[in-house]
Amino acid sequence: MLYHILAVGDVVGEPGLDHLERTLRPLKKLKNIDFTVVNGENAASVGLTPRQAERIYDAGADVITLGNHTFGKLQIADFLDEAPYILRPANYTGRAPGRGCGVYDLNGVRIRVINLIGRCDLSWGADNPFTVADRLLGGEPADLTLVDFHAQATSEKLAMGYFLDGRVSALWGTHTHVPTADERVYPKGTGYITDLGMTGAVESVLGVRPDQSVESFLGGLPGRFQNPEGPCKLQGAVFTLDSKTGLCTGVERVDVR
Repeated sequence: MLYHILAVGDVVGEPGLDHLERTLRPLKKLKNIDFTVVNGENAASVGLTPRQAERIYDAGADVITLGNHTFGKLQIADFLDEAPYILRPANYTGRAPGRGCGVYDLNGVRIRVINLIGRCDLSWGADNPFTVADRLLGGEPADLTLVDFHAQATSEKLAMGYFLDGRVSALWGTHTHVPTADERVYPKGTGYITDLGMTGAVESVLGVRPDQSVESFLGGLPGRFQNPEGPCKLQGAVFTLDSKTGLCTGVERVDVR
């Protein structure tokens, strides 16, 4: 059977959360989506709260992934251990709460979701994401495997795609908040896109008020970053997966405004 998997780019602030709540379920119905993964690490701009995680889940996410701002709101720490639907990067230190990999049941089909963080240009003492991915793929068996690679460097994301090609069903990048136009199926059957983009304000710099971002680049003091009001977008990609092979047959970018 063919399954349609929706991956949604970083949700940024209250405007992004509100837009996700308005548009996610209609999008899932339109695209006949079977399973949805949403990156929520910027729901509170820097991090997310348990209540925001619940809002993302109630909006229609099956799994929430995180990234370098996982612990931006420390009250999420206990929630990471309690809620099976939320993942933080698996290559964080073993002392960190939560889990980075989960296997979820979809009407008898086992879907493994892995969350990883990159090490190029992200100031974080994470373990090697390549060797961690290798180890996780040798764990609990699954019919389909999805990977959210939260990374800055496009080279690291592309290399991970080739490293896991044919071994996972789909791999997408998050973190930069700007969608890339390289959606494709790799030679051995893994669906791929370097970055999904974001879910948040259209007239913004990565979800932040443009005047504040400009001021910071001018060398001024922009103050606490704020999320602008106004029109929003939901960006991501739909991966069509074949449960018989565990591989991808097509990738489509989505942008809902």
